[in-house]
Amino acid sequence: MESFLQTETLIIELLLIASLVAIVVQRIRLPYTVALILVGLALTLQDVVRVELTEELILALFLPPLLFEAAFHIEFRNLRENLLPILVMAIPGVILSTFIVGGIISVGTSLALPVALVFGALIAATDPVAVIAIFRTIGAPKKLATIVEGESLFNDGTAVVLFNIILGVALTGHFSLAEGLWDFVRVSAGGLAIGLGLGWVTAQIIAKVDDYLIETTLTTVLAFGSFLIAEEIHVSGVLAVVAAGILNGNIGPKGMSPSTKIVLFNFWEYLAFLANSLIFLFIGLEIELATLFANIGPIIIAVIAVLLARVISVYGLNWLVGRFFSIGKIPFDWQHVLTWGGLRGAVSLALALGLPTALGSDRDLILAMAFGVVFM
Repeated sequence: MESFLQTETLIIELLLIASLVAIVVQRIRLPYTVALILVGLALTLQDVVRVELTEELILALFLPPLLFEAAFHIEFRNLRENLLPILVMAIPGVILSTFIVGGIISVGTSLALPVALVFGALIAATDPVAVIAIFRTIGAPKKLATIVEGESLFNDGTAVVLFNIILGVALTGHFSLAEGLWDFVRVSAGGLAIGLGLGWVTAQIIAKVDDYLIETTLTTVLAFGSFLIAEEIHVSGVLAVVAAGILNGNIGPKGMSPSTKIVLFNFWEYLAFLANSLIFLFIGLEIELATLFANIGPIIIAVIAVLLARVISVYGLNWLVGRFFSIGKIPFDWQHVLTWGGLRGAVSLALALGLPTALGSDRDLILAMAFGVVFM
């Protein structure tokens, strides 16, 4: 009981800190996520209660609201028109980035190649929350915003699937190309199928209900339930949430009253804010400044590796698309935006925080590098 009360107290304190940070950044015009990282670093100097974070807890608690909220706002029409560049960046782009980063990290640090590839996979997922906010402020083209956000949603799923496969190889030492490809297809397709099925069923129920509390509750059940069901049958919970969010976001609101839409959108915006805030603050409770300074060399190598992989993925893959397809090529000036807009954030931190302790000291190094990349 005492342990539970300590955990509850810590969460309340972190929520208060997140609220105060949000208030302060409105006055000093500092990006919210940057401020949270700085506060997280400051927390490492305090003697605070620590929470035992497991991979299952991190992925099941924080990823569903982040993914569902973003997917819920993606329009079918915009997604269909930009599907080719999104999929190119989200699948070949993630795989290419994983191996480029993993290769550089294995050469430049003490990590063995399989463990370095684990880092490459977890850091491949982009988080464009701050980028999309800037787009809305300056009135960036809708197509560009859709590509950036769509890539992030689908590369989250690809990165998590790839991360789990490579993590299994790193822990067991066993790898088969045929088994790896089959697992990738099975896990990805299974997750999409679960999400689409549950999203459609939920949308049909919402169309017959006229109560904003029930409808909001149903979307909550859908977001977390699709993840849990998919993970229970060993397919991608991340892609299940993405598929459920996109389908429900395009079909569900048609049967909602205007007041329900306002409540629903505000509710999911709040949950995403909450998840983002806690993720960035929890990293402060996991990382010590001494660890960061001790690993400054690997962190610099990781930052360079991630930037180089992003440059090669964006410019290289779009050059190939332009060579073989008459549609789907992203304008060259937009490629500059995509390169620098490939920020890393909550998903990478969640995967890093959820790494098993069986990795030993390698886990601490990966966590430090992940934090360093996100910070930069």
